[in-house]
Amino acid sequence: MKTISFIVPCYNSAAYMDVCITSLLKCGTDIEVIIVNDGSTDATAEVADGWAREMPDTVRAIHKPNGGHGSAVNAGLDAAEGVYFKVVDSDDWLDEDAMSEIMGYMREQATLPHPTDLIVANYVYEKIHENTRKVMAHRNTYPTDREITWHELGSFSLFQYLHMHAVIYRTQLLKDIGLKLPEHCFYVDNLYVYIPLPHVESIRYFDQDAYRYYIGREGQSVSIEAMLERIDQHLEVTRSMIDSVHLPADAPDPKLFGYMGNHMAMMICVCAIFLRMRNTPEDDKKLADMWDYLHFHSPELFKRVKRHPLVIGSNIPGRFGRRAGLWGYEQGRKMFNFN
Repeated sequence: MKTISFIVPCYNSAAYMDVCITSLLKCGTDIEVIIVNDGSTDATAEVADGWAREMPDTVRAIHKPNGGHGSAVNAGLDAAEGVYFKVVDSDDWLDEDAMSEIMGYMREQATLPHPTDLIVANYVYEKIHENTRKVMAHRNTYPTDREITWHELGSFSLFQYLHMHAVIYRTQLLKDIGLKLPEHCFYVDNLYVYIPLPHVESIRYFDQDAYRYYIGREGQSVSIEAMLERIDQHLEVTRSMIDSVHLPADAPDPKLFGYMGNHMAMMICVCAIFLRMRNTPEDDKKLADMWDYLHFHSPELFKRVKRHPLVIGSNIPGRFGRRAGLWGYEQGRKMFNFN
């Protein structure tokens, strides 16, 4: 039995994927690393097959036509045999010392009838070209010494939400709910950290800087230029989040509903900022349509999101409101170094 399945989606990653895979292998011999080659046109397939030949008991390589990040995660989940499941992007890496305590906990859980559903740890924005880093921690939200339920959750700050890089799910939970991410679409990580939450009954947080998130590689989906170009995909993901979880019915615990409302507010805020950054009549209509969609499909969630300070600040009408929203985004970007 493998304690955890690490899934590494790869698209033209040959130049840097070795660093990622080497970091995963330091987690122990009771892991599996599933490299998903998503239709690469460089030497990614050869590198993946090389790792699989060298370490056949630990590394597997899957080759598939290009379908995007979500498609690669889907393929990895279908193949996963570990008790736990974590996605690690091919240009990122895990910290060996930080993962040591987490791996020990997962090994203990793997022997129990009901292992913890969700494990959360810190992640770090690594801007290598600037030699800067920013730790994204959750110690204000979760106790650090025990497994908890949603009822024991603390408060999230305005800019704080669960990120794909922070979470480790119990694999069978994801399989049981039939999680499938959209193909050929960016920003599906928001679905990954949102849809399973109503099915999570137990959580354990580790105040460890486990995941190192590389920021600054050319063409990354989180760059401002990419966000402006792909805002329609962000809108699509936001609508999918609304459709996939019916709130508040699917989240009877008020703490969980509160968190999911905050995450949705963040999504709407991002939609508003980038649509207003483009500033065309068509973009104004897209934003209005998004509000109508949320109101029609989830009236209670609409009321909560509408009152969120970030949403209020990013949706002030008129030229002044647009400038204020963009200024707020710029301050957040400087504060958290997220692109």
